[in-house]
Amino acid sequence: MISNKRLVLIVIGLLIIVFIIFFLINMSKNEKNGKNSSSQEIVNSILNISSYETIAEVEIKSNKNSNKYVLKNQYIKDKVATQEVIEPDNIKGVKIVRKDNSLKLENTKLNLTNILENYNYIGDNTLDLSCFIENYLVNSNSSYEEENNEIIMKVICDGDNKYRKEKVLYIDRNTGYPIKMEIKDINQKTAISILYKEVKINELKENSIIAFSLNRKK
Repeated sequence: MISNKRLVLIVIGLLIIVFIIFFLINMSKNEKNGKNSSSQEIVNSILNISSYETIAEVEIKSNKNSNKYVLKNQYIKDKVATQEVIEPDNIKGVKIVRKDNSLKLENTKLNLTNILENYNYIGDNTLDLSCFIENYLVNSNSSYEEENNEIIMKVICDGDNKYRKEKVLYIDRNTGYPIKMEIKDINQKTAISILYKEVKINELKENSIIAFSLNRKK
């Protein structure tokens, strides 16, 4: 029979082995997309996202008031992108699907014209992370810096829209994931603030989006 002392030593040894394995796994993850990666590697990882799913709190400000939304976005590069309203209740369930260069409205009795007229930016992909990535890649004024354990990516927006002159994306240095995006006006005031509550990167499958749409139509 194994003595109590020897049994304790065996248990301690197994715990040490498990701890070492856990540490090595986490270290490997960090090297790929976390604090052990260089800032440039993390920026490159964001710019090369193939798919994502986010849930974000969005605040859109104007001179007179501000509107708040909770939006769920799903995106697969070169295939499909969706944006669904979770809050407020009066437009909850509104889902806009962009696929094959077309825009389609799903899961609501409201028509697209009514939504675009009464809820600014809801039908506009300027709120999408993918739109920021596209802007960053094509604009020669794109830049990034590291500050307070965050990587801050900036891009000057083309066009004459005075409410969208600059986009700023904040990345958590430890995880490599987006934290917040700000869209600033010509006076450098934040016109739109997007706070990412949940982020999944490179995990989404196209058939999961299609299946969801089909199920909601039944």
